Amino acid sequence: MDFEFLKERERRYWFKSKERSEFQVKGPLTKDKVLKISKFKGDPDWVAKSRIKGFDFFKKLKMPKFGPDLSGVDFEDLIYYSKPSDKARKWEDVPEDIKTTFEKLGISGVEMKMLSGVGLQYDSEVIFEKAKKGLDKLGVIYMSMDEAVKKHPELVRKYMGKIVPPTDNKFAALNNAVWSGGTFIYVPKNVKVPFPLHTYFRINLEGFGQFERTLIIVEEGAEVTYVEGCTAPLYNKSTIHSAVVELVALPNSKLKYITLQNWSNNVYNLVTKRAFAYSGAFVQWIDGNFGSKVTMKYPAICLLEPNARGEVVSIALVSDGQNIDSGARMIHRAPHTHSNMISKTVSLGTGIATFRGTVRIYSGAKFSKANTECDSLLIGDSVANAIPKIEVMEDTASLNHEARMGNVDKEKLLYLMSRGIDEKTAMSMLVFGFVRDFVNELPLEYALELQRLIEFDMGGHS
Repeated sequence: MDFEFLKERERRYWFKSKERSEFQVKGPLTKDKVLKISKFKGDPDWVAKSRIKGFDFFKKLKMPKFGPDLSGVDFEDLIYYSKPSDKARKWEDVPEDIKTTFEKLGISGVEMKMLSGVGLQYDSEVIFEKAKKGLDKLGVIYMSMDEAVKKHPELVRKYMGKIVPPTDNKFAALNNAVWSGGTFIYVPKNVKVPFPLHTYFRINLEGFGQFERTLIIVEEGAEVTYVEGCTAPLYNKSTIHSAVVELVALPNSKLKYITLQNWSNNVYNLVTKRAFAYSGAFVQWIDGNFGSKVTMKYPAICLLEPNARGEVVSIALVSDGQNIDSGARMIHRAPHTHSNMISKTVSLGTGIATFRGTVRIYSGAKFSKANTECDSLLIGDSVANAIPKIEVMEDTASLNHEARMGNVDKEKLLYLMSRGIDEKTAMSMLVFGFVRDFVNELPLEYALELQRLIEFDMGGHS
């Protein structure tokens, strides 16, 4: 293992900041504590009632019966809510230690001025948001979910909890009970947002649970791209990230959702992400999974009306001691719906990578088409698994599934080294080429960030 790479990654991403908390709620979780969070946040009554419903299901539902070992998740000894500071109107007003945290991550005050839409969440709260006035002129709403439930309750109530109900799974129910922060986006009919909207999520506390909630509604004929980044410092104690993301793509709209996570290796990343796509809509998940101790993430697209399309392009890079269980779910419920699922996993050292993909085509979804590609690259003594699940109840449907697994091509590696490239750089170049389908979907600055993450994780594995 090249410890210089580890030191650089810790300096760049996993550094710790001083604890900053004005108000906290710690486990074990009770109904009274859920109401305490709700009261502190000033929730409307309907949100408070929804939280209690989530708590009740959280207590009833069992842990997942599949996937990685989750015995390290301790619900009794977890910080469920922490308020770091008041929300700042200007970047200059953000507390210096929090500002320094984001600047170390490469999110500087200069970038704040350049980006057209950006939100920063630190532990439980969105502490800074900035959107150009042009968004208001377009009628686009971009704010934290905490604000949205108060300022736009009619929109939020119509969809929140409908795409991912609290009955879905134990972690979705927990999120429903204690959610805080996250992003709300509404794009009016035929409006095409000309630039990506961004949110960065940072966990700072040890033994913390981050439970943001995101809802994006794209009206008929509208288009938007949303990008999120995630980081956390490295602690001995386990941390949980359990988000819920709900996407609504109305007829003939386009919605692109990009995630580039880089959690530290003590984080359990257990999220539920789902989209509803209506007639002629196109939903695309671009999902990058780096870091974490355990990840369970399966973005889903429900193709509800004719000619709806969905695509998931994902990458997982798994290193020593990590277990990333990821994939996607495509649900065809209408005729002439199309789905495309592309997964690239790179396993290093003792890492375990599992692709878990589901395609379900219901009776009546005539002439639907589904494509699944799953490629795994093994380096060292790593393990990669592919667990596809295909259910077809429609005779006219067309389905393609392809899976490949192998090691780094030694001839290509030797060729690069013969041209004066050192082995570590050559290996990183081959891995970067292997995931090009994913890279091609990223904005330039995120493609460069991805290259840096690959170089960090490749350190010591050549």
